Amino acid sequence: MEDVDAALEPSAPVWPVFGDLMSGLLGAFVLLLVAVVGVQLELATSLEAEVNKRKIEEQRRMSLEQALAVPLAAGRVTLNNGRIGISGSVLFALSSDQLQPDGRQLLESLAQPLATYLQARDELLMVSGFTDNRVVRDGSRQFADNLELSAQRALTVTRALIDAGVPSASVFAAAFGREQPVASNDDAAGRALNRRVEIAPVPRTTPHATTGPPRR
Repeated sequence: MEDVDAALEPSAPVWPVFGDLMSGLLGAFVLLLVAVVGVQLELATSLEAEVNKRKIEEQRRMSLEQALAVPLAAGRVTLNNGRIGISGSVLFALSSDQLQPDGRQLLESLAQPLATYLQARDELLMVSGFTDNRVVRDGSRQFADNLELSAQRALTVTRALIDAGVPSASVFAAAFGREQPVASNDDAAGRALNRRVEIAPVPRTTPHATTGPPRR
């Protein structure tokens, strides 16, 4: 009889347990939804910031290209992957490190757009000098080698840019001599292309580092 009576006793109510389970699942779902929405908002904000950053960089690039439009069209400079190449014949007479009037005028026209570009990006400007493979001699002075000539030319361009408004802490000179030719040195046309100065923005190695042109 005891077994029969136990079987007839009412069981524990199920609905309160089911309700608690559903409440827990709903709470978890709400938390998951909030997390997903938060991630989506963060991604949207990051994407918008990146788009705005790219727009600003594009505007700066376009302003620099506008400053280069006339000399680019005239073939006096080249623009390749952000590197501005200036023919040595535009800047200097053969085997000379003294700026020609047209070359100085060209550098003065580039100084302000370059200064604005560097300031906005917090970058440095590297001025690199290159020569052909022929031994250089000047009537009044003989350079030790092509490396020295390229160094003097890079320094001359660096100083001209500083005089025209580029901050001295944002520009420095580098010399490569006959290394890194862009054409064959077997003919006059190729050698003329190799005698050049390149101007290129480069990242700072450390935040707000102060780097000036090399001293001799």
